[in-house]
Amino acid sequence: MEPEEVAELRTMFVFSPPPGQSWGLTFEGLEARLRERNPDTFIRVDDEGDGPVRGASMIFGITLDDEALEGFASLEPEGVSVLDCNARLAARIALWLRDNVAPADIPVMFNTEWGIEEGLERALVPDAARPRITAAFVKHIEETGGLDCQERGGRNPGSA
Repeated sequence: MEPEEVAELRTMFVFSPPPGQSWGLTFEGLEARLRERNPDTFIRVDDEGDGPVRGASMIFGITLDDEALEGFASLEPEGVSVLDCNARLAARIALWLRDNVAPADIPVMFNTEWGIEEGLERALVPDAARPRITAAFVKHIEETGGLDCQERGGRNPGSA
């Protein structure tokens, strides 16, 4: 599969601060940043939750390149996940998180659903422009063996 095709494969991307560090993420702060992008964006804080902590997760919508994506934020463990996302869109989200959510001195790390399944550790999002970040995400997907979409339940490019 060519890198351009790999870049279109969809999986969940997970973004977080490095171990032992914090972005100081709050639902209120993330909501404010999301509403700066789009005042009408969908946001819901899960006040019931399945666990002992109330308000433990936030569900939100984010639109990039006219494509609506669904994301989740968590305070513990701290991070933001975006579902059904390809490497190109994930690179835009990583840049947005780096520029708008993470403090300037705290980097953004990433993994994917496929990487987590394979036991891969989180990796730093390169401090670079979008094409280089996309290339890092493509390399990660190749390392996970995520090219076998049928086995992993992913979606092939161009499929509905």
